[in-house]
Amino acid sequence: MKPFKSFSPRFAAGVLLILSGLATSALAGPPLVCHRLEIGNAKSLPWTGTAWNLSGNESYQTKDLAADTLAILDANAPVIVRMETLRRATLYARKDPQAAKELLTKLYQRATAGETAGRPDALAWFDTGYLAEAYKQWFGKDPSPAAGIDGYSLVTKALALRGQKDPEMEFAAALITLQGPEQAHLEHARKAIAGAKDDSLLARNLSSHFLGDDKQTVSEALARSIAPGGVEK
Repeated sequence: MKPFKSFSPRFAAGVLLILSGLATSALAGPPLVCHRLEIGNAKSLPWTGTAWNLSGNESYQTKDLAADTLAILDANAPVIVRMETLRRATLYARKDPQAAKELLTKLYQRATAGETAGRPDALAWFDTGYLAEAYKQWFGKDPSPAAGIDGYSLVTKALALRGQKDPEMEFAAALITLQGPEQAHLEHARKAIAGAKDDSLLARNLSSHFLGDDKQTVSEALARSIAPGGVEK
């Protein structure tokens, strides 16, 4: 794996411009579902092919979705690995409404159990909130197990519980808020970008994770968003 160089001021400004500008531009699809995250060799749910979506050739048993997903999350996976795992879980869950409901229910029970015991778990709340928001985006107008759940508020609760900088979680919150609220989105994006210099996994995703066009990376979008001399267009 090649080391990732630190962001230049121009690069950081460009990524922030892209993240904020896409809040009002047309996206290729739901940002929490249609944009595959880079996780290297980290363990996640089974995946075949290189596209963002299921290939159609999967033999994965969705009856195991809740147990398999929880096993990965409970192994102290980094936030971006959790995001990609929950993205994959959402795609599988769309095929099995019962598995979809079971997974969200178990994540919520896991989070509330810690709260009741006086040991609130930031990552447990993050997982619940992120999955709820992914479900909302992917299920669309179809009945969703996440109906009535404000996943973003659970993610911000998780950020508050962390009590420290968590740029990967800020990145997640920035993706959730691409369509607003704008001020919150910009703040999450700034914190994610500022923290990327010390987080190679986040840096790789900010530099290669495309938004809005499945043929365009963030770096390529940057070239179109910054005028010669580094002045924002």
